[in-house]
Amino acid sequence: MDRLTEMEAFATVVDQGGFTDAAKKMGISKSAVSKHISSLEARLGARLLNRTTRRVSPTEIGLAYYDRARRVLSDAGEADALVASMQSAPAGLLRLSVATDFGVNHLSPILGDFLQQFPDITVNMVLNNRYVELISEGFEWPFAWAIWKTAACARAN
Repeated sequence: MDRLTEMEAFATVVDQGGFTDAAKKMGISKSAVSKHISSLEARLGARLLNRTTRRVSPTEIGLAYYDRARRVLSDAGEADALVASMQSAPAGLLRLSVATDFGVNHLSPILGDFLQQFPDITVNMVLNNRYVELISEGFEWPFAWAIWKTAACARAN
């Protein structure tokens, strides 16, 4: 069986005070929780829970294991959350070179909303009407230049 699942079952039984409530909390059957606990105790070679007909409580070893298990589960949850946040929330510096008219008339009005939606992004917008070397000058978004260049070509035709 999976160690983290066993730990989670054990910690949930301790937190909830019994197998039935732990099963409800975890969304699995009471017998599945019992199997996880039995597997954990067999793997560790120690009894972690005192069981009576009315209640379940951790043994002394169980209490020590519970403290560590909670930390491990918390760390695992934080690791999962970190990956999720790194995938879903863009962050960092976005350096833009934008034609002055386009930046003032089109980007500036929507930049505030963009920064509210993505608070971990810092925007460095340089307004100019010259050709820039995107890579050597450290710019990351050629889209604004492409629109400016396309508009300039359209005016020339």
